[in-house]
Amino acid sequence: MELTLPARCGTGIEGLDDVLGGGLPWNRFYLVQGDPGVGKTTLALQFLLEGKRQQETGLYITLSETKEELLEVAKSHGWSLEGISLLELSALEGELLQEAQNTLFHPSEVELNRTTQLVLDEVEKTKPARLVFDSLSEMRLLAETPLRYRRQMLALKQFFAGRQVTVLLLDDRTDQDGDLQVQSIAHGVVALEKLPLDYGVERRRLKVVKMRGLKFRGGYHDFIIQHGGLQVFPRLVAAEHHTPFERGSVSSDLPALDALLGGGLDRGTSNLFMGPAGAGKSTLAMQYAVAMAGKGEPVVLYSFDEALGTIIARAGEIGMDLQGHINAKKIGMHQIDPAELPPGQFSDRIRQAVRHDHAKLLIIDSLNGYMNAMPDERFLSIQMHELLSFLAQQGVVTILTMAQHGLMGSMTAPVDLSYLADTVVLLRYFEAMGNVRKAISVIKKRSGHHETSLREFKITKQGILVGEPLKEFQGVLTGVPTYIGRAEPILTHDAGRRPRID
Repeated sequence: MELTLPARCGTGIEGLDDVLGGGLPWNRFYLVQGDPGVGKTTLALQFLLEGKRQQETGLYITLSETKEELLEVAKSHGWSLEGISLLELSALEGELLQEAQNTLFHPSEVELNRTTQLVLDEVEKTKPARLVFDSLSEMRLLAETPLRYRRQMLALKQFFAGRQVTVLLLDDRTDQDGDLQVQSIAHGVVALEKLPLDYGVERRRLKVVKMRGLKFRGGYHDFIIQHGGLQVFPRLVAAEHHTPFERGSVSSDLPALDALLGGGLDRGTSNLFMGPAGAGKSTLAMQYAVAMAGKGEPVVLYSFDEALGTIIARAGEIGMDLQGHINAKKIGMHQIDPAELPPGQFSDRIRQAVRHDHAKLLIIDSLNGYMNAMPDERFLSIQMHELLSFLAQQGVVTILTMAQHGLMGSMTAPVDLSYLADTVVLLRYFEAMGNVRKAISVIKKRSGHHETSLREFKITKQGILVGEPLKEFQGVLTGVPTYIGRAEPILTHDAGRRPRID
């Protein structure tokens, strides 16, 4: 009975198969390029182990690593290579050199021909469905001339073409000019890169350079190497994710704040809370988290700046029971270290939180910390646009906080992302009657109307208080307003709060 193969040859790496649209076309010649240590061997072993899982014969031919080194790599990931054939050509090097010295031909030509013949003989013997050749650098050195090397690669391609074998050729790119000889011959090319950063863990990413007759997701995709192999995080494309949702507003449980926002924050919108350090941006975001969690809607918060214990303790001091909602699994809080997390992995975490944890509110605190996870600031707005578009299409309320430089008067932000947000809430300090006070205002809301007034904003042990519009002051946004009203409009502790119903 003839074995019916699936439409694509799975690589064993879910994210890579997603980038490739399901896997590699069968019975083709593929080139995997990357500097030493980037993860080529790990990828190749996962490719063969996936074949083993599918009951396909696998063969690993190595000229650069020993069998013991390959077994050590497999052991570090908890894998067993039992059932996969290993041909270690480096162990035959002495025999090949001795044979070359006993002939009238150039030693490199004899060694190349003998090496190639050993490969062909082993393929005929094992009849693999999947084959890995590691690496082309040794073949390039043996060939010595580009012409002989190209002819050898063409001969190998023609040999494998009639034997129903899917081949991965590994190349460590020791050729400074790039191996364009094999790139032009190969059916597909996947390039792996390792980017050293000035601080923190190095960033790994891959790119499908070429894939004949196959639609794939272009661009760079972050990946990591962990116990269990490579994990690839496909670049987020918002247009691929559309989910119907019921539109409506989300209340903060503070009537005055809801009134300022024209009824609340709308589902499927991104909302930017801006202001100087200590103005209350994170606390305002926590107010929405507690309000939505109290109504049974899952919330996820990613903190780049503060430790989770500090956030929980600070919320408890002003009457917000974050810990209770965390225990009830209605609020998920995650501490993010931007020095250790590539941006692609962070986007994947958000996607998982929405798709699998069904998050209805997502908070990123703050964008200043998120920027540190980016390799270059010019990519921030593009990646944020895709991320916010994805969240909007899932009906998620997104809250982003951003700290501005300065305390009063003219302020600046490290990057202007206000044009991406649907709603922008501004928090400011101002001085009045010998006290430093805070004001809150909404300067933009695409999804509906909002108040254009400024209200006083205060954080007390009883929680957040939002007062009446500051009609008695003029020039609040300058930081030093002019008082034009009556005696002293002091915000009372009961202003702007919903009456408690026992």
